[in-house]
Amino acid sequence: IILLAELILLILFFVYTDKVRENARQDLKEGLVLYNTENNAGLRDAWNTIQKEWKCCGVTKPDDWSSIMQENVVPDSCCQQLHLNCGRNASNAFWTHGCYDKVEQWVDDNKHLLGTIAMCVLVIQLLGMAFSMTLYQQIHRAGKKYEA
Repeated sequence: IILLAELILLILFFVYTDKVRENARQDLKEGLVLYNTENNAGLRDAWNTIQKEWKCCGVTKPDDWSSIMQENVVPDSCCQQLHLNCGRNASNAFWTHGCYDKVEQWVDDNKHLLGTIAMCVLVIQLLGMAFSMTLYQQIHRAGKKYEA
């Protein structure tokens, strides 16, 4: 049942790829709104780490932050030369690519690796099913040897 559910989800993912992309973009943009709210330090740290590591800014472009931040400001993690309050200075150079595009490019560049990993998981699951059926048949053939 789990294998069948995984296959159905995989098929639905490929059939509705455009909807998945648009929903992911929209959800990420909605997540930007929570960046400066209290009790969301994990989200703030995640955005800062992603923007620093992937050298990107915002979901699709740095302007995504302008509607969220109070002024024409971006987080410091968007700065190419990272220093304190560099996101407040409009003359600083910010990363121009959005993080969604960077992730999409990474997935596209690594789709063979991701496919190989998925196939390995599939083979392991199929082997597990085959061994469990073999074990079931062996137990069934042996019959009940002891009376309870």
